[in-house]
Amino acid sequence: MPAYVIAHLQEAAPHPEIAEYIERLPGTFEPYGGRYLVHVTQHEVKEGSWPGHVVMIGFPGIAEARAWWDSPAYREIAPLRSRHIEGDIIMVDGVPENYNPTAAVTAIREAAGLPA
Repeated sequence: MPAYVIAHLQEAAPHPEIAEYIERLPGTFEPYGGRYLVHVTQHEVKEGSWPGHVVMIGFPGIAEARAWWDSPAYREIAPLRSRHIEGDIIMVDGVPENYNPTAAVTAIREAAGLPA
């Protein structure tokens, strides 16, 4: 099942360390089957606010995503970003192919005391 690392990063002043981080980042996740799905592209806010940028990296599974995050190669370059860009980063499992949300609907109805 695929997994994703999603970063919501705030605007930052240009800095050489950020450029170095961006240059080196793909080399840290590619050995784990990671690839960019979204990288600082324009986004359109439909509800609420979402200032900054979105970065999304896809992995074959959560184990690979965790192995990348904990890898010496990534831990070495992470401060190049974190010293200059604030943001939130999450890691999340995807859903399997042919996912059916029926189980989630049933759980919501049961929690609300409604018939399934």
